[in-house]
Amino acid sequence: MKALEQWPVPLIAPDSTRAVAAPGQALPATLAQIYDTHFAFVWRNARRLGVPKANADDVAQDVFLIVQRRIGDYDGRASMQAWIFGILVRVVRDHRRSFRRKGARHVPLEPDALRDCSQPAEPTPSELAERSERVRLLDRLLGEIDEEKRTLLILSELEEWTLREIAELFGSNVNTIHSRLRAARRAFDQAYARLRAGDADRAGEEEVP
Repeated sequence: MKALEQWPVPLIAPDSTRAVAAPGQALPATLAQIYDTHFAFVWRNARRLGVPKANADDVAQDVFLIVQRRIGDYDGRASMQAWIFGILVRVVRDHRRSFRRKGARHVPLEPDALRDCSQPAEPTPSELAERSERVRLLDRLLGEIDEEKRTLLILSELEEWTLREIAELFGSNVNTIHSRLRAARRAFDQAYARLRAGDADRAGEEEVP
């Protein structure tokens, strides 16, 4: 079984919708409508990309300030959501650089970063504990792969974008994205295998009298 299959929770907010202008379709009537349509998408993926919860609102606001300034550049060749996600990635990258300048090695993804975007209503304490552990493990594994692979996995596995949608975002073709996504999944599986091997080694050491 592939490592990603260990995390069956879709991690998509139940009230989120993919109400996105299709390529070539007219823009929403106002910037406020763009904001209302895409804010939840931007916020949850800022968290998935490693932005701490305390900073997620600021990052989302920065994204929409750029959208406001550059809305005239949007030509409809890619979906509005894909265009906004590209802006989000750049804003998060800038945020990460700023964070590192303050002395941290990386921007930590908090234990509840993905849980904040997940579905469930009123889970039991045991379910919360199990989900929290899975979120920590998922973050640890995603943190071991490079930014492009992490982005591909977020879009494909969590947001359930099609290969064509991802290709539009990256300005690439479907075959290339398919190959990169295979590499991303392979990197994730390898990180998971290394983690399990490390846990097994530590368990063996603890059993030595």
